[in-house]
Amino acid sequence: MYTLLEAQNLVEKHIQTLNIPDTPPELYEPVRYILSIGGKRIRPALVILACDMFDGDVASALIPAVAIEIFHNFTLLHDDIMDRSERRRGSPTVHVKYNENVAILSGDVMSILASRLMNQAPGVVLNVVHEVFTKTAMQVCEGQQMDMNFEEVLSVSEEEYLTMIELKTAVLIAASLKIGAILGGSSQRDAEDLYEFGKNLGIAFQLQDDLLDTFGDPAVMGKNRGTDIVDNKKTFLVIQALEAASPTQKEELIGWLKEKNFNPEEKIEAITAIFDALGVKKLTENRIRSYYQHALTNLENLNRPEEGKTELYNFASFLMNRNR
Repeated sequence: MYTLLEAQNLVEKHIQTLNIPDTPPELYEPVRYILSIGGKRIRPALVILACDMFDGDVASALIPAVAIEIFHNFTLLHDDIMDRSERRRGSPTVHVKYNENVAILSGDVMSILASRLMNQAPGVVLNVVHEVFTKTAMQVCEGQQMDMNFEEVLSVSEEEYLTMIELKTAVLIAASLKIGAILGGSSQRDAEDLYEFGKNLGIAFQLQDDLLDTFGDPAVMGKNRGTDIVDNKKTFLVIQALEAASPTQKEELIGWLKEKNFNPEEKIEAITAIFDALGVKKLTENRIRSYYQHALTNLENLNRPEEGKTELYNFASFLMNRNR
């Protein structure tokens, strides 16, 4: 059985041998660049682990796994443009290093390359795998659009937010596991159980990201605290605070959300104080724990020997105990 680290290393080696065209260099150099600046390769590694869990041919899963990683990086490239982000994994983002038009077009060709590689899945499961992939790709775009829509409104419901993070973040983790299981020859039920495991874990992962952005240690995270607050992100914490706030607290919170000119540190401290007063941290931790437990139940239901699930249990534990 592969470990997560072994699967990550296998994917990394294959990415380094990818036959990416050279001409025109302005199109393909940014593709090489974003694939070279790091990344944990978690999603493609999950394809490998899921395939291996069902005693499938890992070699046949490697190209579809890399397709998932290329698609993931394509979404990051375009997200960085939309968010005006200047750094990605400690390096300049593609649109900063090159320019915005180059980044858009290079992202486009990455999405096409990902689809082309996914088409190299074994013929017996190709149609099923490609349907999962294309459906997921559309869902990720839907989630990103919802996230952008939320920037224009003051109030977002908890249900709307959970749907958004499911689409934007969780479904790609879930699909990676499902595609790997299908490539490994799993039953439909087992593939669905793995999908639900990934989806619930992905939602818990994003909620934890929300929590760490406000309450994490900047020295450990390697970035400033409270960036979501400064950017007026409608995170789970903000939604819970607006729901639980007294009229006075709600007025103050909405005032900060509407304010265009502000001192970032002052805004972070004021909104964090409201979170503390309302016990938002504990509310969020409880919801994270709930989704995590649902994920573990999905994994327990999987019709595989317990020793074959060890790496996914370890992966889930790692995600939930991280501090960055």
